Amino acid sequence: MELDPFELFLWEPIFLAGTPLAINRVVLLMFVASAACILFFLVGSRRGALVPKGMQNLVESAYLFVRNNIAIDVIGPEGVKYAGYLTAVFYFIFFANLLEIVPGINFPVTSRMAIPAVLALLTYVMFISVGIVKQGPIKYIKGVLFPPGVPWPVYILLTPIELFSTFVFRPLTLAIRLLANMMAGHVLLTIFFLFTADFVRFDITLPLGILTAIVSSVLILFEMIVITIQAYIFTTLTAFYISESLHGHGEEEHDEEAHPETREYETEGVAA
Repeated sequence: MELDPFELFLWEPIFLAGTPLAINRVVLLMFVASAACILFFLVGSRRGALVPKGMQNLVESAYLFVRNNIAIDVIGPEGVKYAGYLTAVFYFIFFANLLEIVPGINFPVTSRMAIPAVLALLTYVMFISVGIVKQGPIKYIKGVLFPPGVPWPVYILLTPIELFSTFVFRPLTLAIRLLANMMAGHVLLTIFFLFTADFVRFDITLPLGILTAIVSSVLILFEMIVITIQAYIFTTLTAFYISESLHGHGEEEHDEEAHPETREYETEGVAA
């Protein structure tokens, strides 16, 4: 059994070949993930009943999960303003990853570097813009490069580290983490399914084919967990970077005593 690894990720253009707007299978699946995400929220919010039921209840719970458990918990009460963006990021990544275990598709869109890179770039622009608008450009950059409460000789070593960590490594690690995890899962599932297809062709290797089929099924369940976790990690880190831009580098986390409004937002979420 031979496998060209490029066949897992590269496809010829389907439409507009030879142009910068060429559309191949990856682009089509990105459109599918985007449409699924939009449709999910449109269908769930079309009625707007006071007492949510069915799909509306599911969509509201999905939104409140991101708002309360990521936006407010990480950023504080100000996180409500960013809940819409964080929700869009979370569920786009979730639906894009979910395509990996959909029969007949079996490809996570985020296993192509361009898509995690664009998502990371959006987060990069978001948290830098928030920091500049909230604190002013000079105060924001000074707070990043010269964290308060540090002896001045330490800045000789710390400032270059903070410079690269905040403005270079953050977007890179966001993109690479998502890419690597989804690519690894995609390759692993592909290998096991190929082994299964090859083994079940012959009586002598049929038991091995059954075994690899069982392992593949378990891996699909495991991958479902990974799909959700990767969306959660990317969104939580985005919220953390926004929080740091809002509150200043190195400041203490906002707790309920410092921000009693947080409990009010959480109470509203439960009531909803």
